Amino acid sequence: MAEERLTYKDAGVDTKEGEKAVSLMKEHVKKTFNANVLTGLGSFGSLFRLDLTGIKEPVLVAGTDGVGTKLKIAFLMDKHDTIGQDCVAMCVNDILCQGAKPLFFLDYIATGKVRAEKVAEIVKGVADGCVLGECALVGGETAEMPDFYADGEYDMAGFAVGVADRSRVIDGSAVKKGNVLVGIPSSGIHSNGYSLVRKLFFEKMNLKVTDYVAELGKTLGNALITPTKIYTKACNAVLSKVPVNGIIHITGGGFFENIPRIIPDGLGVRIDMGSWNVLPIFQYIQKCGNIDRNEMFATFNMGIGMIMIVEEEKAGAVMELLKEAGEAPSVIGRVVNGEGVCLC
Repeated sequence: MAEERLTYKDAGVDTKEGEKAVSLMKEHVKKTFNANVLTGLGSFGSLFRLDLTGIKEPVLVAGTDGVGTKLKIAFLMDKHDTIGQDCVAMCVNDILCQGAKPLFFLDYIATGKVRAEKVAEIVKGVADGCVLGECALVGGETAEMPDFYADGEYDMAGFAVGVADRSRVIDGSAVKKGNVLVGIPSSGIHSNGYSLVRKLFFEKMNLKVTDYVAELGKTLGNALITPTKIYTKACNAVLSKVPVNGIIHITGGGFFENIPRIIPDGLGVRIDMGSWNVLPIFQYIQKCGNIDRNEMFATFNMGIGMIMIVEEEKAGAVMELLKEAGEAPSVIGRVVNGEGVCLC
């Protein structure tokens, strides 16, 4: 009797399903391409022509990030077509903070079993994010890893590369006392704080993603899955016209950890409470969890996803440019002598 022949598929890796996933995602990926993309999907490496028009001393700016436990919300809702935007946003928003123009993006998706349609949905979200971020999705990796992830679950990460002129790199060194902070609204929780959110809503309150929440005007799931805003359009509207001394992406660590990252020694920031509208989702989280105000500001963006630090006399112009770009900015604070972040 002939000995049974073992195959890769027997071990849990279905290369044909992987090929099908690539075929399904192509239409989404192609919509992100521009004239600088020199290769399609399938090459060993991705080729991208570097257009340095108007840049005297080019500096590449790179960032990588993931989505964290917000993925659990996507699993609970079986909704996978927006989580990719979160991944793009977390990377692109970071490089925008240094004055970079986003160029291209790569993604990494790992799962226990590849299901082509689901992978294509995820990549659709990535592609949608790249369109908003004004960067090309030039490649990626979908790793099938049997026995590594729970059934139906996956993890993902992304990598963004941009370019800036060295003389115009924004690093916070120009920030000084008297500068004002212009806050740009977030779309919701974005992609940080979800471990606390899940513990509160699903463990302590036993809520479900399908539960309608009157205070939010929608189901809990729809409130939690709202994609992270991408600020490329807002930054482009301002940076080409007005000098900006610092840009801050409010991510994990909230106000208390992210703002000091670009504030020079000897200076701090005063945040004027009540100067912007805190989104209902944060009010609901704080009320339901009986969470201290400082804990909220140390965990969440509280309705402000990005902050620009500018000279006081430039704040009006920055506000107008942001409004023209479709934003609703607010002056939320000021740079002062001292250290850290004061909620006043």
